[in-house]
Amino acid sequence: MTSGDSDGTKAAERRATLICIGGAALFIITLNVINTLTTFQDAPDIERAPVILYEATSAVAGLALIWLPWMALRRLPLNRRPLWRTLGVHALVLCAFSLLHVSGFVLLRKIAFGLVGETYDFGSWVERFPYEFRKDAFYYVIVLLCFWLLRERIIAGASPPSARPSAPGEPTTFDIRDGARLVRTSVTDILAISSAGNYAEFHLADGRKPLMRVSLASLEDQLGDHGLVRTHRSWLVNAGRVTELTPEGSGDYAVTLGGVKAPLSRRFPEALARLRGG
Repeated sequence: MTSGDSDGTKAAERRATLICIGGAALFIITLNVINTLTTFQDAPDIERAPVILYEATSAVAGLALIWLPWMALRRLPLNRRPLWRTLGVHALVLCAFSLLHVSGFVLLRKIAFGLVGETYDFGSWVERFPYEFRKDAFYYVIVLLCFWLLRERIIAGASPPSARPSAPGEPTTFDIRDGARLVRTSVTDILAISSAGNYAEFHLADGRKPLMRVSLASLEDQLGDHGLVRTHRSWLVNAGRVTELTPEGSGDYAVTLGGVKAPLSRRFPEALARLRGG
């Protein structure tokens, strides 16, 4: 990858950080302002100063913790497999976020009340924390999804996928952007690529299966001249790595590439001819 591509990716990462963190901050402030105004509307005679203090301390504690879901997402994007592990880690981060958030606003309220000679009682943590946790979980999930979608879109658009020779005489390489991770591989080590919704899953010779947010059609354009052949609407295979073609009836075949099996549809007769020809 050229230094220009690297600079572009870094700039996109910075832009994504500013947009996501700024958007989350605006969301927190807006949510707490709405909560305050709603309380005033529902209870016109309520004493306003404590309500404003409660919402303000909650907002400040939340603003101080925006970095937590952002860093968790950078380390572990939501498309990282296995999915159960990814979701499990984010669930642990959510628990830490909620505990820190509640502890933060309780501390701020105790300080604020102490400055005017009063005391603040949060009540029983066993009774109150589950209520606060539900609110934090709603916020965390919304923010995490928005972070992920925005970051993926911004970084994916920073520089298009491209195959390029690393140096004269060396194999052509391809950069797979799997979330924040970049996997550089030789094109000859790409056994096959399958469609996975808005992503493409690369089946590499060493067993890895990184995901990249890109269409299969775009990859076909990029890698078609390097041996990748469309055998199915959801599959590209490396013609040079095919080890077996097995008829499955009605003109369809199963393509074996090392430990990977891919379908070859009868709707792609040119691919069959290409694979038979090597």
